[in-house]
Amino acid sequence: MATMNGPRFKKCRSLGLNVYGHPKAMNRAKPGTSRADKKLSTYGTQLLEKQRLRAYYGVLEKQFERYVTEAQKMPGQTGEALIHILETRIDNLVYRIGVATSIRQARQMVVHGHIHLNGKKVNRPSHPVKVGDTIGLTEKAKSIPLFIENYTKNALNNFPYLTKDIENKSATLSRLPLRNEIPIEINDHLIVEYYSR
Repeated sequence: MATMNGPRFKKCRSLGLNVYGHPKAMNRAKPGTSRADKKLSTYGTQLLEKQRLRAYYGVLEKQFERYVTEAQKMPGQTGEALIHILETRIDNLVYRIGVATSIRQARQMVVHGHIHLNGKKVNRPSHPVKVGDTIGLTEKAKSIPLFIENYTKNALNNFPYLTKDIENKSATLSRLPLRNEIPIEINDHLIVEYYSR
């Protein structure tokens, strides 16, 4: 299975944005190290925004293009639809719940079979989660200290579209998130323009 690998902090400095959410990611960032610090054409600005969104969710180019095509067929604004698709991937929601400290760790947890969706084991990180679905740790995963420690540390990290069940180390997607509730700094309009060329 192909994944986005490589040095994460270097990627953040290049994109000019802390897409991995690590507190030390931008420590060595200096003026001129980011592509955003350079004079960009309209195309360059759109491309940079697309690369930032891909990095936020750890999605490769081909899969990202499929998501854009899917979003274009959905009602409403394409940019918001695209972010809804990415935000409701199971690996991302495992990260949002707090049992993983990064999307990379969440992806690994899903692949290794530590996550249940509605009581059934799921091992595909891109699996879509629908409104009303419940995501949680398997019984075996509930005994792994790292996951419990992660969840305890992030117990207060609440998102309005997720209803947490702290006792069972799970959460339910209660509704689709509003655009302003998703903690990413992206101008999705530029990404739509990029694919409208």
